[in-house]
Amino acid sequence: MNKETVIRRVFKPGVFLLCLIPLAVIVERALFGGLGANPVEAVNRFLGDWALRILLVTLTITPLVHLGGWPVLVRFRRMVGLFAFFYAVLHVSNYVIADQFFNWGDIWADIVKRNYITVGMGVIIILTALAVTSPKAMIKKMGATRWRKLHRLAYIAGIGGVFHYWMMIKADLLLPQIHAAILAVLLGYRLYRSKIKTRSL
Repeated sequence: MNKETVIRRVFKPGVFLLCLIPLAVIVERALFGGLGANPVEAVNRFLGDWALRILLVTLTITPLVHLGGWPVLVRFRRMVGLFAFFYAVLHVSNYVIADQFFNWGDIWADIVKRNYITVGMGVIIILTALAVTSPKAMIKKMGATRWRKLHRLAYIAGIGGVFHYWMMIKADLLLPQIHAAILAVLLGYRLYRSKIKTRSL
């Protein structure tokens, strides 16, 4: 098999299955009583955690391409980004269905009164826009420049996701701090690259 065939038939399915592991884990816990005393909250936090983690992985791909010289990783960025959106949608759906039972009045009150939910809803709106415009056909339709500008909002989604996580956790901030540190490195790298490009002009 040539390189293109290996990527399409081996690595892409492998990454797809790898991204499904968190879903398999939470389903296994749900089936065999591993969700603890508050299963709805456990599912919600698990799905939200993985949405943020996979989003950070997506944002890490471009620096790895630049620093590691692995351009092939770009081929997986769209898939991984869509999985971040997938887990974010499951996270919100669990909140709307299992936690609030489609009580739109209470949901709206939460969005208005609870800052971490306000921020979280903003993140899901951004991720939806990125998911809808992710197909290659949208690059031609929007134009490459506008498409790139829109997809830079992924970093805003990352910032919002970290703040959402940080505000939601009332104790033991170690994990939010780790996520924030990773995002800070990614943002710092992006700023550094922008300055280098500006100086070279």
